[in-house]
Amino acid sequence: MPSFSVSLSGLLANQEALAVIANNLSNLNTTGYKDVRAEFSDLISQQLGTAGDGDPIQVGLGTQIGSTSTQFTQGNIESTGVSTDLAIQGDGFLQTQKGGLTLFTRDGNLTLDPQGFLVTQDGAQVMGYPAVNGVVGSSGALAPIRIQLGSPNPPRSTGNVQVNMNLDASAAIGSTFSTSMGLFDSLGVTHIISLNFTKTAANNWSYQITVPPADVGQSGPPVVISSGTLTFNGAGQLTSPPDNVTGITISNLADGANNLIFNWNLYDSSNTPVVTQVAGTSAASQTFQNGFAGGSLQSFTISSDGTILGAFSNGQSAPIGRIALATFPNSQGLLSTGQNSFMTTLASGLPTVGVPGTGGRGTIVEGGLESSNVDIATEFAQLILAQRGYEANARAFTTTDQIVNDSLNLKAT
Repeated sequence: MPSFSVSLSGLLANQEALAVIANNLSNLNTTGYKDVRAEFSDLISQQLGTAGDGDPIQVGLGTQIGSTSTQFTQGNIESTGVSTDLAIQGDGFLQTQKGGLTLFTRDGNLTLDPQGFLVTQDGAQVMGYPAVNGVVGSSGALAPIRIQLGSPNPPRSTGNVQVNMNLDASAAIGSTFSTSMGLFDSLGVTHIISLNFTKTAANNWSYQITVPPADVGQSGPPVVISSGTLTFNGAGQLTSPPDNVTGITISNLADGANNLIFNWNLYDSSNTPVVTQVAGTSAASQTFQNGFAGGSLQSFTISSDGTILGAFSNGQSAPIGRIALATFPNSQGLLSTGQNSFMTTLASGLPTVGVPGTGGRGTIVEGGLESSNVDIATEFAQLILAQRGYEANARAFTTTDQIVNDSLNLKAT
């Protein structure tokens, strides 16, 4: 009798549904887990004939789990305060690599391995765009993200200096003023330069820039590396030189560094003079220079667009890399491989990889983890339905068995 197979299909399908629900409940606290729903479909019906009006006479052959659909809805983001914990707010997956396989995950419970690679809990390396010479891209080939705490940040020699100051217009001819600042050479060694000014006439000041003689392997008085004249108009505005003083060179440095060549910026980016001459005490209000000593990576932060910004012991910061996110034409088609990871299939389509926050991709939340989106109340409701479905099919099975038994016990009259 087909009733047995029909009831059996109902038992098996509801048993599989119970397994799906149980798996959801078991992953209630799994980071980044996405709820799975069992979808029932009927089996092909047996056609017994046609009715008088031509309609087919059909008897169903039972049910089955036609598909299991993963619900990629957003889970709650819980703050952890751990810099390597990442959550994705919106669409997208982290792309990882392990054993030659490319995998995708929403689980941002990451850590640094002994080599400094950013990895998932099962050791898969997180992929992204590495920084090249302090510049991080937004396209091109992906590579494993590496964050080596303690890695060096090379020194940079000073290329530009700027001193915002005023020279006293009421000072007597022959009055002097001096200010100093530190510059860095190619080895990261500091050299103190002095800017010395002498009033030679109304609205005119001569200047000399000097360095200590020992810095260039000499003895005696300070060594002059640049000199000239500053001219101001009646309103105290600098008129000459009309441009910045360029190509100032400190050569033959005693520490063996390359020649230190820098520009003295008398004008800011909007071509406004930063040196004035009005009545008042001669003084420098601010000094700027763009060199720095060497340092080492102390910490890092990750911004919403995936950029990893390193903080170095010399006070500098620089991008280390950028985490990439992948999206799919059909996320439902991804194949779960365990460990909160997925693989592509023909149904999912190929990933589109890019920068977080662009192309419909979500953003990165540093110091947070995405919780499972399993709703316990919904799962319990589905659990009751699956249980009742199983019980109903079991009752149909035993009823059919009783009918068969009664038929076998019939006696001919």
